[in-house]
Amino acid sequence: MTFMAAQETAAQPPAPKIGLRERKKIQTRRAIRRAAYRLFEEQGYEATHVDRIAEAADVSPSTVFRYFPTKEDIVLTDEYDALLEAGLRARPADETVAESLRHVAVESLRHIAGEERAELVQRVRLIREVPAIRGRTAENAARHTELISTVLAERTGRPADDLEVRVIASAVLAALQEALLRWVADGQRDDLEELVNRTMDVLARGLRL
Repeated sequence: MTFMAAQETAAQPPAPKIGLRERKKIQTRRAIRRAAYRLFEEQGYEATHVDRIAEAADVSPSTVFRYFPTKEDIVLTDEYDALLEAGLRARPADETVAESLRHVAVESLRHIAGEERAELVQRVRLIREVPAIRGRTAENAARHTELISTVLAERTGRPADDLEVRVIASAVLAALQEALLRWVADGQRDDLEELVNRTMDVLARGLRL
């Protein structure tokens, strides 16, 4: 699952500005994704072909595949990986791993739900309903696990392939995905931030019921 925005502290230097070329890439990816989501909503995922997405986004099919190797990647790929990494690196060094992960998860989902709530709901619904997308989430989760493990390893002085580091990273990602799946399945009745906090509470207390 892909999803994160960083919160800066007063002492932290401002993030480097994104160059024009990278901004254009982000704009193109977002245009493709928005066109795809609109078509998925109108005619269904299976009936929506990449050439139609390209036409709706005003790009060529080859451009779509350059940014998204598969149609499933349009749903599962976003621009928040770098922000997740920055958010974790910005947390105080003496803060527990559980609290750092909680803070970044809550802030990130608050941002996404505020700015792109409709797309977030549609993304989670597609993950629940489309087998091809569900299958692809394993590869996506592996990439996120690598990213989180790397940052946690730096914070703790452990190697990135440390079993405990990877278990924590994997557990957090799986727990957050489950929270999002529950939120969408229940018609978004619950407050997402409260749901994420409850999810992190389960992990923080050692998986005890």
